[in-house]
Amino acid sequence: MAIVIHSSAIVDHGAELGDGTRVWHFAHVCAGARIGSDCSLGQNVFVGNDVVLGNGVKVQNNVSIYDAVNLEDDVFCGPSMVFTNVYNPRAAVTRKHEYRRTLVRRGATIGANATIVCGVTVGEYAFVAAGAVVNRDVPAFALVAGVPARQIGWISRFGERLDLPLPGSTHTSEARCPHTGDLYVLHEGVCRLERAAVQP
Repeated sequence: MAIVIHSSAIVDHGAELGDGTRVWHFAHVCAGARIGSDCSLGQNVFVGNDVVLGNGVKVQNNVSIYDAVNLEDDVFCGPSMVFTNVYNPRAAVTRKHEYRRTLVRRGATIGANATIVCGVTVGEYAFVAAGAVVNRDVPAFALVAGVPARQIGWISRFGERLDLPLPGSTHTSEARCPHTGDLYVLHEGVCRLERAAVQP
C-alpha cells in the first residue's frame, strides 16, 4: 500500500514511514522520526526526531509529538492534545539533556485538548478523557478525566465502560464488554483481559 504525503507537508530526508501511512496538510515529520504502517497524521501535525510511532497510529489535527515520546500500535491522539518533554521549562535555560520519556501503550486513546505531562506511561487501552491533564502513570484499561487526571472507571479495548470497582477494592471482580462480550478481571487493582470473545 502506497504512502500518501500531501504536497503541503514536509517530510525530512531520513524519516521512516511504513506502508499505507498518510501525512496530511501542513504536517512536518523530522528526519529521525520512525513511523509504522497504516498511520494517519492530520493537518498541522509535528513529529520530532526522537519519536517512534507504531502501526495504525491515528494523530488528529494540531498535535505536536516532541522528542522522547513513543506511541505503540493503534494509539489515538485527539485534536489539539499536547505532549511535553521538559518538566520545568524556562526560555533562558537549556534543558534538552533533561527530556523525560513518555510512553503511550498499545490501543490507548488520548482525547481532544488533553495534556500529557512528560515522564509518564499511559497503559494499554487506557482512555484519557478530553481536556484531562495527566501527570502520573495511567493503568491499563483505566478511564481518567479531570485536572489533574483521576481514574473514574475502567474501559474495554473496544471503548466501552466496564462495570468494575475503582481502585482500592481488594476483591477480585469480573465484567464483560457490553459490545464484544470480552471478559475482564480486576485483581488487586490491576485490570486485564481474561478471555477475548473477538480478536482486536
